[in-house]
Order: sequence, then structure tokens, then C-alpha cells
Amino acid sequence: MIVAFSISPLTSEQDGSVGEAVADAVRVVRESGLPHETNAMFTNVEGEWDEVMAVVKRAVDAVAAKAPRVSLVLKADIRPGHTGQLAAKVERVERLLEG
Repeated sequence: MIVAFSISPLTSEQDGSVGEAVADAVRVVRESGLPHETNAMFTNVEGEWDEVMAVVKRAVDAVAAKAPRVSLVLKADIRPGHTGQLAAKVERVERLLEG
């Protein structure tokens, strides 16, 4: 499965900065050892249900350690028996764009 998720502390900081808490969440994902990628809006992580959801929970907990309220947006592509799809899905679209 691939999960795309975004975690953000809900903050009352004057400048609205959330970078430090988000970095803590991304650190959790990177340390998980699961295939992942982070872009400006989401972090994508690939693995089995239990391991991916455990990473998401640890990332939420990391942000919650810095903020009393946390927002989580999550989208999942659940396709048993398929691995390596984090890159393969993009490669398939790129091949179609070239053709």
C-alpha cells in the first residue's frame, strides 16, 4: 500500500511556522526504513498496512509533542500483492507521456 499523508500542528504562533514540527514527522518516516518521498504538500510512504500506519501514528505523535492539536490528511492506495509502486506508478505515466 502507498499512503500519502500530511501532518501539521495547529498553531497560534504569530508567523504561522510549522517547519520544526513537520521536520520531526519527516524524520520519523525517514528512520522507518520504508520507501518514501516527501514533496511540498505530502509525504508518501509504501509498505504493509500495519507498518505504514505505525509510521503515520509515530509521525503524528512527534508533531503532537510540539502542539496540543494536530491536523492529519491521509490518502491510501491499497493494492495487496504489489510492491515498488511508489516509483512504478510514476514511471508508467512518464512512458505514456513520451509515447
